[in-house]
Formats: sequence, structure tokens, C-alpha cells
Amino acid sequence: MGIGGWIFLAIVAGLVVAAIATYNGLVGLRNRYRNAFAQIDVQLKRRHDLVPNLVETAKGYLAHERQTLEAVVVARQTAVHAAERAAARPGQPEAMRGLDAAEAGLVGALGRLFALVEAYPELKADRTMLALQEELASTENRVAFARQAYNDAVMEYNTGRERFPATLLAGALGFQGAELLQATESPEERRAPRVSFS
Repeated sequence: MGIGGWIFLAIVAGLVVAAIATYNGLVGLRNRYRNAFAQIDVQLKRRHDLVPNLVETAKGYLAHERQTLEAVVVARQTAVHAAERAAARPGQPEAMRGLDAAEAGLVGALGRLFALVEAYPELKADRTMLALQEELASTENRVAFARQAYNDAVMEYNTGRERFPATLLAGALGFQGAELLQATESPEERRAPRVSFS
């Protein structure tokens, strides 16, 4: 074999090594965002498990507010099903958007429940309700941290699959773009409180 043949073999071997390295890199990045989503899933399950206890605690005090309690239960069920669908397909745009919408619905329903709790001093002072509210607030913080870690991993994965030469291989090898998770709070809830001393 002549020098031209050896050069050709070296180029082919270099391309094969680059393709293998690109594939393995994309697999690693995809696994990182899937693992990050698994952490979100754990925290969402924790949140979802707290909701029935909140509703049961509030039932005795809010018997005539049945519609609000039922809305929380329905929102929780919707969120649980959306989380299961998203866990089966983390990063898939439709599943992530469904999860965002369901979690926003649950956060809204819980917000309405907590607004009612404020109107009932006995319920507001109930030790079980206080402990559950504190646990839920702690879980919300964990969800936010897990969501940030997931979004960071998705951003790294999406950037990795869009870089050259990965962009040439990603689609053909089945590496689709992953969807970021959005905040579940409404714009009003995310707005910082306004303090005035006048």
C-alpha cells in the first residue's frame, strides 16, 4: 500500500475516532440531564405526597370550602400524572410543557388553599398545618434547585449537540433537543414584594 493509501486510512480512522468520541460525549450529556430530571422527580413526588395531608388537615376547618379542597386534589392528580409522563420521557418537549402546566396548576391551587388558611386563625395556628406548610416550603426550594440543575444539564446537552461536529451526527444518531423546565410560579408570584416605609 502506498503513502496515499496510508493517508486515506489515517483520515478514515480519525473520522471514526471523532464520531465515537462525539457519540460518547452526547450519551454522557444526555444521561446527565436525565439524572437531573430524576432529582426533580424525587422532589415532585415529595411535594405530591404532602398535598393529601394538607387537604386532610384543612378539611376539618374548611368544611364549607369543599370546592377549593377538591381543586387542590384534582390539581395534585393532574400533576402526578404529568410527572409520570415526564419521567418516562425526560427532556421531550411535549412532556416538559405538560409538566410545567400541571405544576403551575398545582401551585395555583395550593396558593388559593393557603389564602383560605390565612382567613382561619385556628387552622393557621394548627401545629400539623404549620409543620406541613414548612415542609412544603422546604420542598419548593428543593424543587427550584433541582429544576436549575436540570436546566443547566439540558443547556449543556443542547449546546453539545449543536456544536460542530456533533451537529452533523446528533440527529442521525437519535439525539434530539431537550426542553427546559419553566418556573411554575406566575409572574405576579415571582415579582419581589414592595417595601415602603412611608
